[in-house]
Amino acid sequence: VNQMKISPATMAAITLLARASSAFTIHRTTTPLLRPLARSQAQAQTQAKGSISTIIHHMSTEAQAETPTESATSSSTPPPKLKTKTRRILSGVQPTGSLHLGNYLGAIRQWVEFQDTECEPKIEDGVQIITENYFCVVDLHAITMPHDPKDLEESTLSSAALYLAAGIDPAKSKVFIQSHVPAHSELCWLLNCATPMNWLERMIQFKDKARKAGTDSVGVGLFTYPVLMAADILLYQADRVPVGEDQRQHLELARDIVRRWTDMYNKGGPFKKRCKKAGIPSYPTFTEPEAMIVKEGGARVMSLTDGKNKMSKSDANDNSRINVLDPPKLIREKIKKCKTDVVQGLEWDNPERPEATNLLSIYAAVQPGRTREDILEEVGDMTWGEFKPLLADAIVAHLEPIQKRYKEVREDEKYLMSVLKEGSNSADEIASKTLKAARVSMGFVNRD
Repeated sequence: VNQMKISPATMAAITLLARASSAFTIHRTTTPLLRPLARSQAQAQTQAKGSISTIIHHMSTEAQAETPTESATSSSTPPPKLKTKTRRILSGVQPTGSLHLGNYLGAIRQWVEFQDTECEPKIEDGVQIITENYFCVVDLHAITMPHDPKDLEESTLSSAALYLAAGIDPAKSKVFIQSHVPAHSELCWLLNCATPMNWLERMIQFKDKARKAGTDSVGVGLFTYPVLMAADILLYQADRVPVGEDQRQHLELARDIVRRWTDMYNKGGPFKKRCKKAGIPSYPTFTEPEAMIVKEGGARVMSLTDGKNKMSKSDANDNSRINVLDPPKLIREKIKKCKTDVVQGLEWDNPERPEATNLLSIYAAVQPGRTREDILEEVGDMTWGEFKPLLADAIVAHLEPIQKRYKEVREDEKYLMSVLKEGSNSADEIASKTLKAARVSMGFVNRD
């Protein structure tokens, strides 16, 4: 009561109640001679009794006005703060030539789907998981083979604009140019010095490209570019990397490099002392990444001139691919000329008919939501002459809104460059921290 603000009227009522309570006690203990007095006091108690509920109600009202209720107090208490873990997804495409249907269906469209469906914050085992997406135009990889310098700038900006046109949202994902973050080149050199040559000699893609181009025209960059790819991944502590099956070997190399680096540079007292002196934590420099194998339906879009080889930007024959920016007339011409067979009807997964599988897969991919059974019911009994126009129309219809959006983005270069600058600034902030940790691990003098 002393801690409450009580009005004089309420205090008078409390006093009356206290006196009535005393009379009640006397009534229980007095002798018969005192009972008349007790009865008179009991009458006072009875008179006061009617006001007891009023007193209690009034006191309760005043207390509620001055003091929060228990439920209100508990509801205003903030819940315990969850631990937060950041997951980063990193991927990129070379800007050599024009991006084709295989690049789009096998990579970019799946980035968009992941960005839109899998990146909302979630709770796992009491930890809040926040996913960050980084999609880069890997222009440093584009120079591992002979290229025309005057084409590099335009193809780089064109690729970035296509990312946005295809649905990459700068509000959800960061888009940047690889060479705008210098840490990529520096970390690549540090990793080169820790990677055995025989690991790179096993890389299948190097063997294939070197055989096609001839060893006299192949630069050292082609030999070591898997290490640059590892640097791209490790800089951002990416724990998941979207790759096709043909890139799985390169991701495994990145994992091997992480383990070797940890064994060589991230153990023992001297490492901890270097970290303490530099003011950084003494945990391993890099996160070991896991593969996110892209969906089978878009992972391998094959050449239009050879159903056994992947659609490729490096193929000298432009009729071997559908470029995302090809006009409708050209798309129809390429589909009309594409390689088929003489077998009646269409079918999937017959190893003797790779072109049939490829063209049906493209038809399905540009019509999301349709099943194989649904498509075969529609076109299974058609001839190639009947099916090809349907395929061409489906591709044109699917690419039309992307081409329209691309034109808008590419014509607004101020907007495009602002997106790339924001992306590179964000990427550089993360990459610089990892690069510093790598330099400390190897024993370089701290430059900060």
